[in-house]
Amino acid sequence: MTDERSLTEIAEIAETVAADAAELVRQRHAEMRDGGAMSVETKSSATDVVTAADTESERLIRSRLAELRPGDAVLGEEEGNGATDSATDTAAGGVTWVVDPIDGTVNFLYGYPAFAVSVAAQIDGVSVAGAVVEPVSGRRWTAARGVGAWLDGVPLRGSPDSLDLTLLATGFAYRSDRRQRQARLVAAMLGRVRDIRRGGSSALDLCAVAAGWVDAYCEHGLSRWDWAAGALIAAEAGVRVTLPGDDLELGADAILAAAPTIAEPLRTALIDCGAAEV
Repeated sequence: MTDERSLTEIAEIAETVAADAAELVRQRHAEMRDGGAMSVETKSSATDVVTAADTESERLIRSRLAELRPGDAVLGEEEGNGATDSATDTAAGGVTWVVDPIDGTVNFLYGYPAFAVSVAAQIDGVSVAGAVVEPVSGRRWTAARGVGAWLDGVPLRGSPDSLDLTLLATGFAYRSDRRQRQARLVAAMLGRVRDIRRGGSSALDLCAVAAGWVDAYCEHGLSRWDWAAGALIAAEAGVRVTLPGDDLELGADAILAAAPTIAEPLRTALIDCGAAEV
């Protein structure tokens, strides 16, 4: 199951399914741009939204996976799997597909083109293959564990840099109290790095580190579907990735992806600036 050929085949399925869903999302985005209505509901807060396109995209992904990988478990942001977002496999060693039908829903709703469909395959909680597909640009980011990462078929390698010249991407939670703590961390970090970027899609932020478009990315409070594919793409591009729960000094739910040459000084700076208190 986990040999290179099998992982490559799983990655190809992830890309195919994500691309199918991305085409659906692209169509819905075009309809909204042309004045069409979109049903919108809220989840954890008034700023945490889910659209009809999110639900439609996830159902398409589940349907395609049922055809291509019958029997595999699916954990999706909108329809879950009957458990929590930390759940992994229905059976040890089995494949669980971790799905974000639109990562960057607020961007999608506003017509801002930085959103994506993220589909990852995990075994025992570890991402082994994944794809992130951008509906508007059509870019396809893919990876297979131990095999490599690609953007539209071109191999990816993260870009090294020094800390003071580091372009750091980040994101913010939906809850107001946590956003304020995150803002304090960002304000403190602005004196340590070149600049900060906030794109609105964690999956695309991780892909950007893989491509060297930014040097690092750090965020607190993500769910598994936010990072499952993107973190693998970054890691396979040679980026050093710390997943939620791996480094309590950064914060129990922090993710950090950085070019290897800046990973340690960036980690130290984040801790010094209060990352664990976010």
